[in-house]
Amino acid sequence: MSAIEIYSSALCPFAHRAHLTLLEKGVPFKLIEIDLQNKPANFLEISPYGKVPVLKHGDNIVWESAIINEYLDEAFPEPPLLPKEPIGRAQARIWINFADTRLFATTGKLLYSQDPQAQTTVLKELTEHLLFIEREGLSKISDIEPYWLGTEFSLVDVTFYPWFEQLAVLEHFRGFQLPSGIERLKKWYSAVANRESVHSIAKSQQFYLERYARFAQPRHA
Repeated sequence: MSAIEIYSSALCPFAHRAHLTLLEKGVPFKLIEIDLQNKPANFLEISPYGKVPVLKHGDNIVWESAIINEYLDEAFPEPPLLPKEPIGRAQARIWINFADTRLFATTGKLLYSQDPQAQTTVLKELTEHLLFIEREGLSKISDIEPYWLGTEFSLVDVTFYPWFEQLAVLEHFRGFQLPSGIERLKKWYSAVANRESVHSIAKSQQFYLERYARFAQPRHA
């Protein structure tokens, strides 16, 4: 088997996804932590975008977390982390896209904005995204089953989980609160948080709060 290296950063939720996928696949890998504020001189040779995660598998280099995870699922097919049926795979990709273009994109705007008025608008957007997930996602697709797509853990679960692990950052620095009416989403989070792979690399709320303090200041009304 060709050696696998994953270039990561402790605060990056996208790198967190790739790390979880490797653990779920049970393949050996070397984790290389990158300080994104002080990147190695040759990092652009490894990561053309200058970002993490980046996967190096032998001579192959893959970047962008969603693409890395699909690559890993194809290169190491057991256990499968995407459904076999085309419609199931389509649903998975829809929600992975939603995570990237809606949930995480909105979170980035909220976290790094210093404009209280803009923050208020984005807080409302974030709340709507979570209600949409509850209404159109978990309540319809997985019903009462533990994971996003039902009984089997998938790349959709991997994709969304890191957002929830870092939720305390939004609560502390931006005053965000989970809306009422997302009980199915809360049950999903509990199920995922208790997986061995997730638990093995989970970090505390304090870990995130201390490290985000240099990027985000508390919200002022």
